[in-house]
Amino acid sequence: MTDVNSIANIDNWQYQAHQLLIQGDYTMAASLYEQAIEAEPDVKSHYWYLGLLLLLQGQETEAQTAWWLGMAQGDPEKVELWTSDLVKVLQTEAERRESFADYQMAWAIRQHMRQVSPRDINNLLHIIQLSINVEKFTDEDLTSLGIINFLSTEELVADANLLLQVLESILDYAPGEPSILKFVEACLGHAHPPEAFTDVIMLAAISIAYSLRRPTLASDLAELCLRLEPKNIKILMHLAAFYQDSRQYSKGIETAKLCYTLAKTLPEQAFANSIIIRSFMSATGYWEESCLAVQRQCWLLNSIIKHWPLNIDGVSTLRLFLSTFFLPYFTDNPSYNRPIQNKISQLAQNNIEIISKELVAEYRFSSVPRPLKASSKVLKIGYISHCLRKHSVGWISRWIFQHHNREQFQIYAYMINQSHIGDFSQQWFVKNAYTTYVFKLAGTEVLERIQQDEIDIIVDLDSITLDSSCQILAIKPAPIQVTWLGWDASGLPSIDYFIADPYVLPDSAQDYYTETIWRLPQTYVAVDGFEVGVPSLRRDLLNINSDAVVYFVTQKGYKRHLDNARLQMRILKEVPNSYLLVKGEADKENTKTFFEQVAEEEGVACDRLRFLPFEVSEEVHRANLGIADIVLDTYPYNGATTTLETLWMGIPLVTRVGQQFAARNSYTMMMNVGVTEGIAWTDEEYVEWGVRLGKDAALRQQIAWKLRQSRQTAPLWNAKQFTREMEKAYGQMWQRYVESSQ
Repeated sequence: MTDVNSIANIDNWQYQAHQLLIQGDYTMAASLYEQAIEAEPDVKSHYWYLGLLLLLQGQETEAQTAWWLGMAQGDPEKVELWTSDLVKVLQTEAERRESFADYQMAWAIRQHMRQVSPRDINNLLHIIQLSINVEKFTDEDLTSLGIINFLSTEELVADANLLLQVLESILDYAPGEPSILKFVEACLGHAHPPEAFTDVIMLAAISIAYSLRRPTLASDLAELCLRLEPKNIKILMHLAAFYQDSRQYSKGIETAKLCYTLAKTLPEQAFANSIIIRSFMSATGYWEESCLAVQRQCWLLNSIIKHWPLNIDGVSTLRLFLSTFFLPYFTDNPSYNRPIQNKISQLAQNNIEIISKELVAEYRFSSVPRPLKASSKVLKIGYISHCLRKHSVGWISRWIFQHHNREQFQIYAYMINQSHIGDFSQQWFVKNAYTTYVFKLAGTEVLERIQQDEIDIIVDLDSITLDSSCQILAIKPAPIQVTWLGWDASGLPSIDYFIADPYVLPDSAQDYYTETIWRLPQTYVAVDGFEVGVPSLRRDLLNINSDAVVYFVTQKGYKRHLDNARLQMRILKEVPNSYLLVKGEADKENTKTFFEQVAEEEGVACDRLRFLPFEVSEEVHRANLGIADIVLDTYPYNGATTTLETLWMGIPLVTRVGQQFAARNSYTMMMNVGVTEGIAWTDEEYVEWGVRLGKDAALRQQIAWKLRQSRQTAPLWNAKQFTREMEKAYGQMWQRYVESSQ
């Protein structure tokens, strides 16, 4: 055994001790330092290293004793100096441990550093980071370590890069913890440069809003960012949407208007104006303002088309996709709206190809072609969506996942903007897919997965409802790309097909679609049914007589159109002892004012209106539909899932059919359930059907009986047969692709 005395004349005994430490021979190294203390009791560093070696052996009490002995008999000045030296020794070892991912030991060492130097703010930040690395971080850590107080006082200077790293880690690991907002606020005083901090906070806020579905927390975070950059239009645009989604409607409108005043370029103005429209529509009650904003939007979009090419960045390019969203909510005029949509999508895709040329070169299918296999091969189908959960798209698309033929099709699910997989997603999508991926935000990792999975057909379920999905599809990582469900066709040149049926689009529709319309033989959508809960509504609790006729309107604020509301009031006026129940996500007081004003203008007493609260679940919502005698559909944007639910519950529906996809959803569903009573082709017919169904109880019963019987025979309720038709379409698409590529 080597001893200190025997190597006293050699300078390398400490080197040997260090090598023993590196090799993990802590006992031998500690022995050397014990001998060194005997030989040189006044050399304090011997005590620091001995304590460290004892700590590494799990002898915490003995380690602290060694350090205490080293500190003994020193005046305050010396103790302060010695403490600094001890911290350096411990920090060096902690950093070494972190370098090879021994986070648990690094965490333990830094905890002892904290006991020696409790106000070392950077050490506290390292402790937080290591707690996250070893997955033991809790909200209590932020308060028990005193880190929020230390940062808030600004007496201690934190390493800005380290603070930014820890902030990003906390927001990613535990964004919903109660102390997060206080921690973020405390970080603001140390935010250098501020842009780096706002970028990290806003990225987290976006994920929190759309992955965790917590827009109120997201708005709180965005408000903190505005303290650093009060006129940052990108922050304000997100904040306006957060306000709207968290039902802070007035703030949403105010912030959206501010965005527009700050917008400098045409694309910025178009997107800011679309947020204004969104804020008005989500709140309800701003009809004249909404119409003026839509007129301005059409002018802005046409100006963009006229003045292209424009020098715009990637973010502005993606936002272009969303700038056309509200046009079909106001007018049923696809021959005007669709060309604008198509041209804007084409321009946005062109710009993506320019500014993302490296991504296009790496991930576009045509640039990395795979050998074509026989047409009889097992097809790889990838479904991409941010709605594979309890959402209208999720409730419908779950059935195709359940019924797919696993011998002929390999199913992949790409879940965008989801932070975790809930029970619903697990049961319907994960369980029924060959492989499922969950992405908090859509980025290059989605492209990588699609390419590595060698997907044959990508099925987009979102259309232009998510800009990042549009970017992925614009790059085109799969040879065939299809749009189904969602909003309508996106108009992206990279999309090959749009799924429809004989009814949901008129025969002339191909004239204004860039995608090839692929019409399934019966219906473009089918479900096997819906889960129904226990109703929470009763007529007596709403002060409605049992013999009254109850009309029901159940759509969110986006779909409320003044002209359509007037028709509903005319129906109510013509049917004695009738009431209108209104339900849907929007500002409660604004909704009440909007409908009551229309009622007064049409000569209908306001006491015949009832405004319903939100249900806690979709199952209860469906059960509550049973209170209605007739459901009145919206126009020019029909119900979709709400129509399916209405028909499944056996309730007569009145719908106004138009020319655009959004104005024909209920029409195709009624045709595919075998009920034509209630289908109106004009405003006059809409009122006539509403009045007739209100006055003719026998006809309502006949329709209800038809709907009950349809559960056994109708294409709308045969998701298995529908899946076979979709699979046949996929096979034909692939065959066509193979033949065209040879």
